[in-house]
Amino acid sequence: MKASGAEILIQALIQEGVDTIFGYPGGAVLPIYDVLYDSKIRHILTRHEQGAAHAADGYARATGKPGVCMATSGPGATNLVTGIATAYMDSVPVVAVTGQVATSLLGRDSFQEADITGVTIPITKHNYLIKDVKDIPRIVKEAFYIATTGRPGPVLIDMPKDVMTMQSEPRYLASIDLPGYKPTYKGHVKQIREAAAAINEASRPVIYAGGGVLGSCASDELRTLAEKASIPVVTTLMGLGAFPSNHPLFLGLLGMHGTAYANLAVTECDLLIALGARFSDRTTGRIEDFAPKAKIIHVDIDPAEIGKNVKVDIPVVGDVRHVLTEIIPLVNPATGREWNDIVDGLKRRMPLSYEKDGSLKPQYVVEQISEATGGEAIIATEVGQNQMWAAQYCKFTRPRSFISSGGLGTMGYGFPAAIGAQAGCPDRLVFDIAGDGSIQMNIQELATAVTYNLPVKIAILNNGYLGMVRQWQEVFYDRRYSHTSIGGIPDFVKLAEAYGAVGMRITDPADVRPAIEEAIRTPNVVVMDFRVAPEENVLPMVPPNAPISKMIGGEA
Repeated sequence: MKASGAEILIQALIQEGVDTIFGYPGGAVLPIYDVLYDSKIRHILTRHEQGAAHAADGYARATGKPGVCMATSGPGATNLVTGIATAYMDSVPVVAVTGQVATSLLGRDSFQEADITGVTIPITKHNYLIKDVKDIPRIVKEAFYIATTGRPGPVLIDMPKDVMTMQSEPRYLASIDLPGYKPTYKGHVKQIREAAAAINEASRPVIYAGGGVLGSCASDELRTLAEKASIPVVTTLMGLGAFPSNHPLFLGLLGMHGTAYANLAVTECDLLIALGARFSDRTTGRIEDFAPKAKIIHVDIDPAEIGKNVKVDIPVVGDVRHVLTEIIPLVNPATGREWNDIVDGLKRRMPLSYEKDGSLKPQYVVEQISEATGGEAIIATEVGQNQMWAAQYCKFTRPRSFISSGGLGTMGYGFPAAIGAQAGCPDRLVFDIAGDGSIQMNIQELATAVTYNLPVKIAILNNGYLGMVRQWQEVFYDRRYSHTSIGGIPDFVKLAEAYGAVGMRITDPADVRPAIEEAIRTPNVVVMDFRVAPEENVLPMVPPNAPISKMIGGEA
């Protein structure tokens, strides 16, 4: 039985298990939206295409399933680009569907034409321009397969309007075979044995866990290895949540704003076991001084990451969970190692701290959110100081609970990502920890959250500045605050109310916890405007191109 290209597309998406699409309609995707009108797929209309891309990304990170976003041609498609790049940098499986002008108009500078496949080549794992209606089932199947296998990432499908209306008798595929694309899941036996032997021989080992642990669902295996061999665990920003924050072996975030004890432990270790992490510059500091005494094991499913930024002694290409499953039986149990006593001493002497002077401190707000939610909430963040305070002071008890833009550092990411997480996890409590600058980049999505009853709680750490940039100006530019003081900040309480959300303003530390608890009880979107100390800094801080052991602040 024949069907239109739009009908085939929607049916192919359903066969891939898609239940939610975040999108924004336009002329070039009208045939698809017409079919979507009667389909069982839930469509969430965001107020900007960038919001749709971030929401699909947040949905994917929170659920572990691929997120889907859709936009029209030209500006609709290019408005997805920041969200696609964000997902690409953090290895998030997103499938973006864009409308395109009719095939007869391609290359003619037609109205709302943009070469979106050309634009997104560097920021997608793969992309497609469909020119034949018969190719739709195969391309959709391939897109989801590529997005979710190996190192996950975004895939874009660009579909001309005339292809949407062409008729064809679809042939949906049960499986696909892509010659030349064969991700390696199982590590090499010899390398796995070498890795296990190195762990058994080490006297000062540290595990360095990245987002690949979450991507491969390896949190249980990570915990098993750490406990069996008594190995302290540090994480990247993307790895937060992969290991329980309250575990005695957990040392927290590594790098520029990592804990002092995590940075010092890695500096002094004799074996670093990197799991699904990519050694970003924010994590390593000056590369030649990173883990200078350590032999390095690097487990990663992407062979291109191994040896890219640091010299690796034992490379293991494979899926983290598969590889750990093979390594764990070969590792000797260990308890009561002198190294653990040293690390515990570092934790006691140099805890995260901030001055309690009676003013409303952002760290206190984040601490109270964490305590009030018991580490069970999904915490999304914007980018900047709010992001780093959330990474430092929020506790997590289960994976996929911290959602943040790490690689691209996208301001405006957190709130729409929180909307996506809430759509994918309706039974979980979702917070967005934001700055007053970043929240204004996509604050129009308040309408989306209210309309679809996605009761995200937004905590704005309102200091009147683009906080992280101001901090750098304070430390490195002699307090010359060039254009980082934000003027014209709206009344966030009135703004929330204008969109149909609940607004609160908190200025006194004594009111912080009651406000958070009231927000949790409120079955609606809540915007909490915390007026925090304006010039509070995120500490510890590793200056650019300095070793991670040379930190500003951080000691008690």
